[in-house]
Amino acid sequence: MNAIPAVASDVPEQRSGEPEDARAWQERARALVVRFGPAVWCYALLKLIGFTVFMKLLSFAGDYAKKPARFGGGANPWDVLASWDGWWYQQVAQFGYHPALVTIPGPEGFNVEQNSAAFFPLYPGLMRLTSEVTPLGLYGAGMLVSVVASLFAAAGIHAVVEKLTGDVRAGVIAAGIWAIAPGSGAEWAVYSDSTFVALAAWACYCVMTRQWVAAGVVTLVAGLNRPTAAALIGAVGLAALVELYRRESGVLRPLAAMLLAPVGLLGYVGWVGWKTGEWGGYFRLQHDAWLHYFDGGQGTWHAIRGVLLGRSDYPFAFPVPDLLATLIVLTLPVLIVLMIRLRPPLVLTAYTLATIVSVLGSLGIFGNTSRYLLPAFPLFIALAVGMRKLSWPVLAAVLGSGAIASGWYGGYVLFELGVP
Repeated sequence: MNAIPAVASDVPEQRSGEPEDARAWQERARALVVRFGPAVWCYALLKLIGFTVFMKLLSFAGDYAKKPARFGGGANPWDVLASWDGWWYQQVAQFGYHPALVTIPGPEGFNVEQNSAAFFPLYPGLMRLTSEVTPLGLYGAGMLVSVVASLFAAAGIHAVVEKLTGDVRAGVIAAGIWAIAPGSGAEWAVYSDSTFVALAAWACYCVMTRQWVAAGVVTLVAGLNRPTAAALIGAVGLAALVELYRRESGVLRPLAAMLLAPVGLLGYVGWVGWKTGEWGGYFRLQHDAWLHYFDGGQGTWHAIRGVLLGRSDYPFAFPVPDLLATLIVLTLPVLIVLMIRLRPPLVLTAYTLATIVSVLGSLGIFGNTSRYLLPAFPLFIALAVGMRKLSWPVLAAVLGSGAIASGWYGGYVLFELGVP
């Protein structure tokens, strides 16, 4: 007799628990919106302004209509966003990989046929998945992935800056600065930059909050997106090693982060080497098909010297992008000093410095320095901290003006006056 009421009483408890769970999820969602909404909206609005200016400049110039779709052209201004690297990502998403090292006649740096294996699989994989579950084609899917990833990147930058400074306002401003940064035109394009920065920012945040296993997993995924993940892998590994020495988080979790972090990058590079029959196949492809490799900074020095002397006697010379790249490089020491003065965690310092060394120490298209430095978002933290004292109207004027200008220097210069 007593068993029946007991069972009956369990039913309303379970039913009443269901709306409580729903309310809990709603509260969590509301908390996330309250926490990250201002930063994401600030980023999205500024980026939309710059993107609109970029498209207007393309339409006004009309040069895209005279170029092949693969090399910066197309039937419409927005087709430019899927050219160059975007064309390769679409090839991977549609046809997959066929790694090979095919020797062709040509000078050093161009004596191996270009192959899609030079492009890491995460971003084109997300393109393919998005295209299959939505009515979008590969171009639309690639743009959707990039835009959504950029919003996650803005939220991650905000989280890192808020954790470091304890100031929500600084986090919002930092996300806004990243929207108008030099090279920001690649954030909303069929490029993998936004996806990588989103992963890098959240990996750094996981380290800062001592979520070591999560940091290792996120870094592993980042290693499947771009070779520049080497800087993030090194920073996470170094921070985990220091944590092991201090024994503040035990042994297993930091050790797991160290072991997980390089798996994605090493796995893909190893796979390309295996498929091409040459263990250094990926690096040979970069060196002999794209003339892109670490040269200790010689290429950067020759490019800067050429710009300062008004010459074009260096590889991949593009006057306007190279001039902007030179100004950015000359500004880096100031930004580095300002960042270090804030005494950021080791993971941020190591990640930023390793990224800068990787960019400036590699031979490639010098005019793309602005794009290659997009992952170095901690450089903007000191600027955000300094700008947080400005009133909202002044901030709106400063960031809004930067957004308008970014349509030119962050978009048009990168895609139309150079090779992104």
